[in-house]
Amino acid sequence: MQLDSFIQRQKNSWRRLEELTDLTRGNAEALSEAELHEFGRLYQIASSDLALAQRDFPGQQVTHYLNQLVGRAHALLYREEPLRRQQLLDFYRLTFPRLYRQLLPYTIASTALFLLPAIIAFLVVWNQPDAIYLILGGRIEQVVETVEEGELWTEIAPSVRAAASTAILTNNIGVMFISFAGALTGGLLTLYVMIFNGLNIGALFGLLQAHGMSAGLAEFVVAHGFIELSVIFLAGGCGFYIADGLLRPGLFSRGAALHRRSRVALQLILGCMPLLVVAGLIEGFISPSGLPWLLKLAVGLSTGIGLYRYWLRQPLEGKQN
Repeated sequence: MQLDSFIQRQKNSWRRLEELTDLTRGNAEALSEAELHEFGRLYQIASSDLALAQRDFPGQQVTHYLNQLVGRAHALLYREEPLRRQQLLDFYRLTFPRLYRQLLPYTIASTALFLLPAIIAFLVVWNQPDAIYLILGGRIEQVVETVEEGELWTEIAPSVRAAASTAILTNNIGVMFISFAGALTGGLLTLYVMIFNGLNIGALFGLLQAHGMSAGLAEFVVAHGFIELSVIFLAGGCGFYIADGLLRPGLFSRGAALHRRSRVALQLILGCMPLLVVAGLIEGFISPSGLPWLLKLAVGLSTGIGLYRYWLRQPLEGKQN
């Protein structure tokens, strides 16, 4: 084999592998799924070329170049993954928002399946308050009695407040993981969780609207609700994303599709944990406080806008210096 023809034939794939290696900046998670597959394929090609170069062109500059290139790529593909500060920063800077955008159609579907039942339940219960029992059952009776007495459960005894907590999604982590795990039922459980909780919160607001008290609950939830509900919608989107892979695995086996999609979705779910901590702190210290409702609204809007700017922005992850 002639050295010049060997270089001319393979140099484009080497250059592309070098570009992808530089793009990772030491973290393969910075690559998109398609780029990661391309990276692995080019690594195999370069490894084979290195073996040929070591056999046919020992001591040549191209052999040294390939040895360094394959070594860098190998370190990225097979290095151990301890949880280091830089990895965590890279995950939240690049990977988390990229994965959110990747699952955005599923999250939009999850959001619609929550909001549409919520709007319907709100209108029904607003016009016919007794209809709330058809939606929430007898467990809501104590809350209804409290509202009929002109009081809001968020301001009174903890025992009554706890009865309403499930209906207004204060058990965030539980709802999030149920929505996620619902993928294993083909998305049916995820579908149920989103619709059921949408009906719950819509019915509660409808009840309060019928008694002229909805502004009180809105004031309570507005500070933490944007983050809280966004995480719930994303968890539902993760559930639908995995379920779609099970129902339509394409060229993969169902087991392989489940593994691939669960890995993506689990990263998103775990990435949401700090968001739930923030929402919990706001709900515990700001939402029930005596701060002006305009200030609470400002907290809710600023955190919500900041979260979606972070999720939807297009970072310059592919920009080369």
